[in-house]
Amino acid sequence: MTDLSTQSLDQLTIDEASRPSAPPVPAATDRHRRQGRQLAAIHRHYLMEMAQIGAVLARIEAKDSPPEHLKRIVLSLDMAENLRAFGSLCGHECQVLKFHHDIEGADMFPRIEAAGGGMFREVVAKLLSEHEVVHELIIRLDQVADRLVEDPGEANFLEAAATYRKLEEVVRSHFKYEETELVEAIGYYLGSI
Repeated sequence: MTDLSTQSLDQLTIDEASRPSAPPVPAATDRHRRQGRQLAAIHRHYLMEMAQIGAVLARIEAKDSPPEHLKRIVLSLDMAENLRAFGSLCGHECQVLKFHHDIEGADMFPRIEAAGGGMFREVVAKLLSEHEVVHELIIRLDQVADRLVEDPGEANFLEAAATYRKLEEVVRSHFKYEETELVEAIGYYLGSI
C-alpha cells in the first residue's frame, strides 16, 4: 500500500492514460455481460448518495445558505442518520464505499484474476491502486468534516468542498473504468455479484 498522506489534493489523482484494457472473454455471452452490469447498478446507488452531498455543497456555494448552516442542511437530508452516526460530511456512505472496495480487493478481484489465469492482473492492480486514492480522499474528507463541525467557517467549508469534489471526480472515473473493463469477467467468472 502506498502512503498518499503527504500528497497534496491536486496530486491525488488517478492516471486514466495509464489504465490497461482488460482482454476480451471470448466465451462471454450477452447474459454474462448483463450479469456483469449489476456492478454498475451498485455504483449508481453510491453516486446518487454522493449527489445529495454535492447538492448541499452547491447550495452553500451559491450563497443560498452560509457554510455554518451546513450541518443543519445535511440533517434535513435522508442522510441525516449517517451524519449523526459517523459525524462527517460523507458519513455512512463513505464507510460503505470503503467496505465495497475492501470486498472487491479481498474477494472479487482475486477470484477474477485466478479464474482468468492472470489475464486481468494489470487491470486488477490498477483498480486496487485507484482504491488507495479513493480511500485517502475519504480519510481527508472525514478529517476536514470534523474541522468543519468545530469551525464552520468559510475556509473549512472551501477545503471540505474541494476534497469532496475531488472524491466525486475520482469515484466517477474509477467506477466507469471498473464497469467497462470487468463487465465480461464478472458475468463469466463470477456469475453475478
